[in-house]
Amino acid sequence: MQVTSEIERFKKYCDSLVSYKRRKTIEVNIGGVKMGGDNPIRVQSMTTVDTMDTEGSVEQTIRMVEAGCEYVRITAPSIKEAKNLENIKNELRKRGYNVPLIADIHFTPNAAELAAKIVEKVRVNPGNYADKKKFETIEYTDDTYQAELDRIKERFVPLVEICKEHGTAMRIGTNHGSLSDRILSRYGDTPLGMVESALEFLRICEEMEYYNIVLSMKASNTQVMVQAYRLLVQKLDEEGLKPYPLHLGVTEAGEAEDGRIKSAVGIGTLLEDGLGDTVRVSLTEEPEEEAPVAAALIERYEDRQGHNEILPLEYPLQDPFGYSRRETREVLNIGGENVPRVIADLEFLAKKEIEIPDLKSIGHFYLPEPDKWTMNDLGADFIYTGDNPVRFMLPNGLKEIVDFVRWSTLEDKNNKFPVFEIQDYHQANVKHPKLNFLKLTLSDTDDTVLDLLRHDETLVVLLSTSNKHGLAEQRRFIYLLIENNIDTPVILHRTYGDLNEDKLLLYSATDIGGLLIDGFGDGAMISNRDQVKHTEKDTLLNSVKFHNETTFGILQAARTRMTKTEYISCPSCGRTLFDLQETTAMIRKRTDHLKGVKIGIMGCIVNGPGEMADADYGYVGSGKGKITLYKGQEVMKRNIPSEHALDELINIIKEDGQWTEPGQSLDN
Repeated sequence: MQVTSEIERFKKYCDSLVSYKRRKTIEVNIGGVKMGGDNPIRVQSMTTVDTMDTEGSVEQTIRMVEAGCEYVRITAPSIKEAKNLENIKNELRKRGYNVPLIADIHFTPNAAELAAKIVEKVRVNPGNYADKKKFETIEYTDDTYQAELDRIKERFVPLVEICKEHGTAMRIGTNHGSLSDRILSRYGDTPLGMVESALEFLRICEEMEYYNIVLSMKASNTQVMVQAYRLLVQKLDEEGLKPYPLHLGVTEAGEAEDGRIKSAVGIGTLLEDGLGDTVRVSLTEEPEEEAPVAAALIERYEDRQGHNEILPLEYPLQDPFGYSRRETREVLNIGGENVPRVIADLEFLAKKEIEIPDLKSIGHFYLPEPDKWTMNDLGADFIYTGDNPVRFMLPNGLKEIVDFVRWSTLEDKNNKFPVFEIQDYHQANVKHPKLNFLKLTLSDTDDTVLDLLRHDETLVVLLSTSNKHGLAEQRRFIYLLIENNIDTPVILHRTYGDLNEDKLLLYSATDIGGLLIDGFGDGAMISNRDQVKHTEKDTLLNSVKFHNETTFGILQAARTRMTKTEYISCPSCGRTLFDLQETTAMIRKRTDHLKGVKIGIMGCIVNGPGEMADADYGYVGSGKGKITLYKGQEVMKRNIPSEHALDELINIIKEDGQWTEPGQSLDN
């Protein structure tokens, strides 16, 4: 028993899995705007203007501050840019802007050492601060590995001494895609490798009694990113290191709704458990567009404490540092090995009577000429119509859920499926022989309910919550099933009201995506109480379409159901060698039909093959007007003129057998 408790102790990565409490960290002073401790969660972003453009950098920084940025990061890829940080800072101070500046450093320790004397904070990436990445696998003995650590220390110590002398803070920021060959050789491409990469540098800092440090574990893959941050917290505690503040971010999240969903899935999952002291949302948009998204994610937690009590849980029952989907039984096409299903809530639309063309809003299209249905990649699997079932035959790829009381009156009970309240289930004389949905919350669930879930193999739980700390409550319900060895599939149902679309997108991505990342959830359904206010059918259809696309976007961002092309595009910075927004739009236009294919679009070599480690193909700026193309991390074509680069990228995809013409689909 003692052995078990010792093992489980090391699964702990937050103060509580059921009661919201922000992780207590040391306080770090960044130019008078303090982070961690009892300070608010801070908002930051990064300029995209060339650092040598003093006026442009100043003007953009001002726009960022006015949009809500509390820290502004500026790239310093070489000595000349590091020197110009002083001109930028002086001009900002002259105009009355005292926002702390952060120098972003890759590959150039001498630039970091200069910048640390000028700005309030420097960011170093341990993967490329003292190492050159050659994508080589090297066998290290303990002695040769230690020799490498000694070399790193020699290169890093001067920066620490300067930071101590000038009161400059530092972020040790690991990126999943830029782990050194040495780390990859020993730890592999893993969250543990990311954590160890940062700890090598952190141990040097602690040895030198320098603690003005922030840590980050950023990745484009949301599962890896969440696992790495959790593991970092656990490792700090395990080694007796100080509880440093955390900078949260998903690298290369992309643009528009997809970028926001992906950011919320990664960042929001950690904020839910009280982790995170500053947030940067990385969108392929102007940096002033990022701050309001970060602020919207953060503000949910200002009044989170004091939520309704949740059944206690000491430690996670599933590994929080690696992905494994909860094993469930298959009920019709839900659970088991099936991808998570999407249920579209059409209850309010059904009150106005659903017509055949209305199903376009959820990805199902009727073609009158051949008299057949077709479906796009975002075709919902089920519709919920409440007590107003549709009056026409649905396409084969779509099934309908109806409230039990109404379902019990139907002549054809076979092609529609009932959803029960718990009291109706106990009293019902008839149930569907293959699939029945049961609405539950954690508070509904007693031994009697657990027993019926255990024995009725036709049941799927439609899990709801009204708790302010809803993710934790729904997670606790699933752990209750695990504790009792119950393999009933669970559909995650979240209902929102009085939210605009921007917030609903972020909140639902956090609430549902956070559970999917832990391997929980066999489907998802988003509802909006405000729909009842709408009288116009077109407004309802737009809302239904938005919810459906958002649900599919969450599943994709959590890496649990890939239904469209994924663009891993960096947010641009002063190093970028082409217009990222324009280029991303151009590439998207030609490739957005390639279901499940991941394309990295990187403005420079810093955000090149390493940073897009998760991509299948890469489009990377290698010089003015020059593009280098990758398959995975392998260079396929180097220094292609930009006007021909997209055609060459498509040729590489075709040669790899991953290309389809628009209107077709890959058989994968």
